[in-house]
Amino acid sequence: MIKAAVVILNWNGVKLLEQFLPSVVAHSSGDAYRVVVADNGSSDTSVEFLKTKYPSLHVIQLDKNYGFAEGYNKAIQQVDAEYVVLLNSDVETTENWLDSLILYMDAHPHVVAAQPKIRSYHHPHMFEYAGAAGGFIDRYGYPFCRGRILEVLEEDQGQYDEPIPIFWATGAALCIRRDEYLNVGGLDPRFFAHMEEIDLCWRLQSRGKRLMCIPESVVYHVGGASLSKDNPKKMYLNFRNNLLMLYKNLPQLDFMVTFLIRFFFDFMAYLHLIYKGEFKSARAVREAYRDFKKMCPSYKVLRNENMSKTTVKRINTMFRKSILLQFYLFRKKTYRNLYSK
Repeated sequence: MIKAAVVILNWNGVKLLEQFLPSVVAHSSGDAYRVVVADNGSSDTSVEFLKTKYPSLHVIQLDKNYGFAEGYNKAIQQVDAEYVVLLNSDVETTENWLDSLILYMDAHPHVVAAQPKIRSYHHPHMFEYAGAAGGFIDRYGYPFCRGRILEVLEEDQGQYDEPIPIFWATGAALCIRRDEYLNVGGLDPRFFAHMEEIDLCWRLQSRGKRLMCIPESVVYHVGGASLSKDNPKKMYLNFRNNLLMLYKNLPQLDFMVTFLIRFFFDFMAYLHLIYKGEFKSARAVREAYRDFKKMCPSYKVLRNENMSKTTVKRINTMFRKSILLQFYLFRKKTYRNLYSK
């Protein structure tokens, strides 16, 4: 068994592999580490490129596109390592990025997962949307980051350089103990993509596990390489999967209260999209609620299992207020502002 495997899930991303794989290979070398590319049934020249340019690289060829969640589940089952790192194909790594994560987790065996500090590839002085310096969630299921509140990104001036417990670690660069990943059930394959890493981290935390952001480790993420932030398909998946995540992980009474408030907030968002003339996105929100209702019955068994394995009733890293009210009403637009008195 090796120490850590960096697993890159690829689907028709040969240009991303050409651009970003060299940094990953250069900064993740050594006898203890292995870079693995799991190809999700690509129809482009990805596999040919890997065999030609990186003949010694381990390539897992999946028979079709299983999506982000199930693609990683299938790949990680085939990797024999103490740690696995889920790394997006549009991430540029830096020297010692992996060492910093592994050394910290080796020294803190109670930490099951960690992420590096994520900066924007196109604006290197800024935090990146999907992860920044650690992920959090408010009481109604809206995610945000240390360094990114809703759409507002902060400049990285070293203000978040201390390691800190987090609610969720970004799936763009998620280092996790392989046994813990498998024991908790991995990523939810029915999510296909988006919110699946937050759901995974919620399950881990509800069972008493700890997650960290280790800012000493730094990577640069393009973001939106598969679907742009405003794409209706992405909006649909984010809304539907967020509701499924709440249903899976909240006790019945908490879920009912949360759902009512979420419905109000999401209905306001729906009306705002119509007002702006973004009718495809508005339809995506409506369809997300429709399909959430259809999928709920099939999640009852899994939800009951989650509840039976929950050992932590109150997760300390959950933000107990509404991030929307804090942002729009009280004008708190940075992580520091949220926790200032």
